[in-house]
Amino acid sequence: MEFSKLATSIAPSPTLALNEKAKALQREGAAVINLGIGEPGNFAPMGAILGGIAGIQDGNVKYGATGGTPALKEAIIKYTAKHYQREISANNILISNGAKQSLFNILFALVSEGDEVLLFAPYWVSYPEMIRITRGTTRVVEPGEGFQPSMDDVKKQVSPRTRVIILNNPNNPSGIIYREEFVAELVSFCEEHSICLIMDDIYHQLVFRNTPLPTGYTYTPRSVEESWLIISNGVSKTYGMTGFRIGWVVANSELISMMGKIQSQMTSCPHIVSQAAAVGALTGSQHVTTNLRQTIQNTRDLVLRDLETIPGVRTTVPEGAFYILPDFRAYDQDSQRLAAFLLEKVYVVTVPGAAFGMEGHLRISIAGPQYEVMEGLGRIRWALNSKGSDSIYLGDQKVVRSW
Repeated sequence: MEFSKLATSIAPSPTLALNEKAKALQREGAAVINLGIGEPGNFAPMGAILGGIAGIQDGNVKYGATGGTPALKEAIIKYTAKHYQREISANNILISNGAKQSLFNILFALVSEGDEVLLFAPYWVSYPEMIRITRGTTRVVEPGEGFQPSMDDVKKQVSPRTRVIILNNPNNPSGIIYREEFVAELVSFCEEHSICLIMDDIYHQLVFRNTPLPTGYTYTPRSVEESWLIISNGVSKTYGMTGFRIGWVVANSELISMMGKIQSQMTSCPHIVSQAAAVGALTGSQHVTTNLRQTIQNTRDLVLRDLETIPGVRTTVPEGAFYILPDFRAYDQDSQRLAAFLLEKVYVVTVPGAAFGMEGHLRISIAGPQYEVMEGLGRIRWALNSKGSDSIYLGDQKVVRSW
């Protein structure tokens, strides 16, 4: 069978490929620890569960409005007022089947063949492939110290073809928070030059500080209708509701209308029951988010201390999200080879940094149970330390070093 040039140009997700290999090892009885998956280990909020149950019991699980239910839009309006200090209307919101579809909708609406989309390395693994699918061209701003970019480097990458810039803050895969002065300059630059700035805020409540993370709207006096800012968010990360697949976009009504037209031809509408669950999450008790944030921060602190015991590994302290991106180049310059080695030898799943534009690094998720994360790091330390013990137990299997 012959496939399209576009289809054959798309790279498979490295996280999914590693997860499949890990599942195959598990079926063989291996005690696999997955430090690659990007989802929290908590249960969904009770408000979400009850909202979803009520949505099913109602029995009216039919097609809904393309852009989302009035109830969820109302909840997002209140959420935006609370967290973004912006008054919006239902016409400024499009709800989708996950934040990933939200981002696709934005790119399909804005990017024509040959248009450029600017990313900041390290970037989320799916961004370049999304841009490729929407027939755009990716340009990358390389990071400085601590993964922090500069506006001078941004300006060097911007060209007359630059249509969109994407900023994910806190950042996946590094967990860094971009400097406030940089975000302020970037917002001002995009507003001045009429460049669409997508703020991927999917982790915006998962920050390890006492004050809320300033939003893009903090740095512009323009209203949502007048601004070039586009906010993408969802319930997957903040509430641990990855399987519900509900995301949304806040933007000017003209863009929302165009995205709605695109979505109507793709998926018709977001899942009705999941939307009811999302209402429950947004309007119910927020303790789940507070507890999740504190749990991840506690794990982060342990992980940082543990990584310090591995000679040659350099780490940038994550300030949000639930990832860490250590530099393992002292052991292997090829992150794909190193990730495969760790999976084969000690059954630990990590994600190669090359997929995020940071070769020689590995992304480690710290969202899972603390004991699993620490067990996984212990295995990594053992695998890399040729001067340590000759053997280790992986579950009830004894492994003897042969390398």
